[in-house]
Amino acid sequence: MGQIVQEFIAEYGELLVQGTWDTIVMTSVSTLVAYVIGVPVGVLLTISGPGALRPNRVLHTVLGWIVNIGRSIPFIILLVAMIPLTRLLVGTSLGVAGAIPPLIVSAAPFVGRMVEQSLAEVDDGLIEAAQSFGAGTWQIVTKVLLFESLPSLVRGATITFINLFGYSAMAGTVGAGGLGDIAIRYGYQRYQDDVMIVSVVLCVILVQIFQSLGNVIARRIDHHSR
Repeated sequence: MGQIVQEFIAEYGELLVQGTWDTIVMTSVSTLVAYVIGVPVGVLLTISGPGALRPNRVLHTVLGWIVNIGRSIPFIILLVAMIPLTRLLVGTSLGVAGAIPPLIVSAAPFVGRMVEQSLAEVDDGLIEAAQSFGAGTWQIVTKVLLFESLPSLVRGATITFINLFGYSAMAGTVGAGGLGDIAIRYGYQRYQDDVMIVSVVLCVILVQIFQSLGNVIARRIDHHSR
């Protein structure tokens, strides 16, 4: 048994390590950029809603439609449809670089909606108190809405990361690299079940690690904010 494991590691160890790293890079970069886009969208959805800080029916409706349309497109379809745009942006539709643009586009609307929901959980009394002290819209957004909803935002980031982790595996169908690509090429196309099983186990382990890490960070932030 030990010899079999050693032979497997010798033959596929480097491949699986590289695949794991590629998956982490794809997911992390996509999550980060999706939040750079999604947080402002979520804030605008929140403050432009009826009875909000800066009601704007047109802006709220247009952003809502964009977010809903973006969330309704299946990722595998978006992945294929964006191949020409991806090649234009990063020069290739393959590998880690080729997977990141569609991952960002698929995640940004989801993040925007999650941010909106997180901000909606903030007590209206805190907003009214800030307004009574003369706080402007920017101050209320940064020092009340975003600050008070930080634990929820961290949990949302964990959910987004895990969703993109699954999407990165789908991206393996078009040669995006990572553990999904390894599982498809070796497990599905070459019938090497051992490689596929190890790839799946690595995915499960990584998801559990990042889920636990996100929960710990959210709890610590929640504890310090009280």
